[in-house]
Amino acid sequence: MSRRIKRMNPRPRSRDEREDARPHQARSAKKAGPRPGGKPGSKPPRFAGERAERRAPKAVLEKAVPAKPVEPLLPTKVQTVTVTADENNMRVDRFLEARFPGLSFSHIQRVVRKGELRVDGKRVDSKDRLEEGQSVRIPPLKLDAPKVVGELSDAAQKTLKALQEMTIYEDDDVLVLNKPAGLAVQGGSGMTRHIDQMLEVMRDAKGQKPRLVHRIDRETSGCLLIAKTRFAASHLTGAFRSRSARKVYWALVPGLPKPKQGRISTFLAKEESEDDTIMRIAQHGDEGASHAVTYYAVVETAGNKLTWVSLKPVTGRTHQLRAHMAHIGHPIVGDPKYFNIENWQLPGGLQNRLHLLARRIVIPHPRGGVIDATAPLPPHMQQSWNLLGLDAARFDPIENAPEE
Repeated sequence: MSRRIKRMNPRPRSRDEREDARPHQARSAKKAGPRPGGKPGSKPPRFAGERAERRAPKAVLEKAVPAKPVEPLLPTKVQTVTVTADENNMRVDRFLEARFPGLSFSHIQRVVRKGELRVDGKRVDSKDRLEEGQSVRIPPLKLDAPKVVGELSDAAQKTLKALQEMTIYEDDDVLVLNKPAGLAVQGGSGMTRHIDQMLEVMRDAKGQKPRLVHRIDRETSGCLLIAKTRFAASHLTGAFRSRSARKVYWALVPGLPKPKQGRISTFLAKEESEDDTIMRIAQHGDEGASHAVTYYAVVETAGNKLTWVSLKPVTGRTHQLRAHMAHIGHPIVGDPKYFNIENWQLPGGLQNRLHLLARRIVIPHPRGGVIDATAPLPPHMQQSWNLLGLDAARFDPIENAPEE
């Protein structure tokens, strides 16, 4: 049986078929979006746009996404700004540092020293403090290259861990450290490690590091307040200046102070020599003399030989508590500068180290509420408390001292 073969003539191609016959790149672009007249709710092919981008020539991609040009670090224009409420009482150099994080310390000092920066039209010193509403004329400033925030080195990570181990309170604005005895707060002659230097590892993306709000002596342990933001620094320093901050110290002294609660009010002046610097009791009107007030209270005694006292400084003069306790005849045990009792022997088992602790700090929080931080006894004082049978949980009568 013969087989008849019917030859099929090609039918005319539809518009869609003609489109599919075009070069690959154009076809991909066609499929990138929904077809006109498609069914309601139909979806375009998945990732069609991404496929088209991947298949596009390199020159096309570079044209579509141009590289962001690197802006040169040019001097800013002369500008006049107004001191805000957050910047009230801020030092001039801190103000510039906060406004322009990339500005070098030397450049700040130079523009202030030359009088290029003016406050209400007048020259100022870098340590002068600004007031809300003042007008500050800022000259052209050449900003330094911003610091790249990257991974910390091994040494920096160890420093950060050490700070974390000292931390007794922290939030977004405030940090309270339990500073160990023997570690300085700020650098000095031959000082290679101190708290201010350690805080470098906590710089933020803008290059700003936490700021010291107050200081305690190198051999004093306990609560040290740090501001993590310039907003907090302004409010906390203001709290210290208005004396709304309350600090409590614990100390061990020889003998029994009488009365058991009292107020020490003197003038103190700095006395410098080639080897040392101390604070001496001065008279009103003496050059460099500042008024200093301290409240004290006996907490517990160990026989008649040693007494645990609680101290509340109203003012914040250098070595104030140490000089005041020596002034009333009860210098702090282990004080190398002010312990002046002849032929006095340290009881066996006690370490000859300064027995002074910044026990507690209570201060209004910049954003409301109160910060109330307490530091434990350092190891050498805890050893003394144990040997003398003193109970660190006893009620502290300094709570009843006036808040003048």
